[in-house]
Amino acid sequence: MSLLHDEFAQASGLRYLNHAAVAPWPKRATQAVTPFANENLSIGARDYPDWLKVERSLRERLTRLMNAPTTTDIALVKNTSEALSFVAFGLDWRTGDQVVISDQEFPSNRVVWEALERFGVEVLHVDLDVADPEAALLNTCGPRTRLMSISAVQYARGLRMDLQRLGHGCRQRGVLFCVDAIQQLGALPFDVQDYDCAFAMADGHKWMLGPEGLGVFYCRSDLRQQLKLHEYGWHMLENPGNYEFDEWEPACTARRFECGSPNMLGAMALEASLSLLEEVGMVKVGSALAERVQWLQDGLVGIPGVQLLSPPAPERRAGILNFRLDHWDNLALFERLRDEQVVCAQRGGGIRFSPHFYTELRVIDETLALLRQLADG
Repeated sequence: MSLLHDEFAQASGLRYLNHAAVAPWPKRATQAVTPFANENLSIGARDYPDWLKVERSLRERLTRLMNAPTTTDIALVKNTSEALSFVAFGLDWRTGDQVVISDQEFPSNRVVWEALERFGVEVLHVDLDVADPEAALLNTCGPRTRLMSISAVQYARGLRMDLQRLGHGCRQRGVLFCVDAIQQLGALPFDVQDYDCAFAMADGHKWMLGPEGLGVFYCRSDLRQQLKLHEYGWHMLENPGNYEFDEWEPACTARRFECGSPNMLGAMALEASLSLLEEVGMVKVGSALAERVQWLQDGLVGIPGVQLLSPPAPERRAGILNFRLDHWDNLALFERLRDEQVVCAQRGGGIRFSPHFYTELRVIDETLALLRQLADG
């Protein structure tokens, strides 16, 4: 615990419950970026080969974090939306093809599929507010269904999906399975092989504790060359160091999706952040997060006037809890919490709290005490 306290030396009085939006960095990420910035100031890119070692280490960490077969399955991308677009506009669609999504998706995992309407692709939105949401999703898949794209954890109210069941069901139906993993990767263990993922993607700035502007895209090896490329540049070539070529071809690895110069600054920070998650271990990270979410949930349901909007069952949640408080407008409550240095978000018709594995129970207790005062009027 002392290690974590040192890594997250946050401002006095701050109660940070917003990892489902943008997370604070651990100290080691700052310590990685600072000398990198100074190096750029003093000697520029003289030691660029050393920078590439950090980038290789980042790919290796992401490969382990997702349990991808090899690093060749991993592309470093700008964000989740870019990776989703690689899939949506890379597949060879036929008029009448269908994509199955839920009715609770973040816009990144909705708009990209709806943008395929001009190709004759139909998007089916499935209601998840049912007893068996996985069955609802799988039963919607018909003979024209080409792909299912689902968030591992729904962003607003935190419903966690049974990805293994969905992935196996898609495989049996001959449907490609695409997972927006942004609300699970770094919070709980994640396994692209166990889930039968065709594609999976996430940003680094939430549960992975990294910067904005750098994410990961997993593409199953047999599907890489089936995705038509729409971005081209020097970095995505099979021989990126050969600048005087007459003929060229895209890389055979997932680097084919990385068209230009890498985000080396982001790589320095994210590699450091992931080193912390690896040191702790994702099983322990998930267990510690579950303990904090349960602590928070138990406290919330004990406050008069609180209506929990998130699923109460532990297997149905990751790091998100959403609630409403009687006699309080959500915006007014959000602003009051912000004034008290409780960092959270307005989502899904309520207030969304999202602690992480390192969050001190004191932070949760202080937030619950404040809500009890507000409930008492």
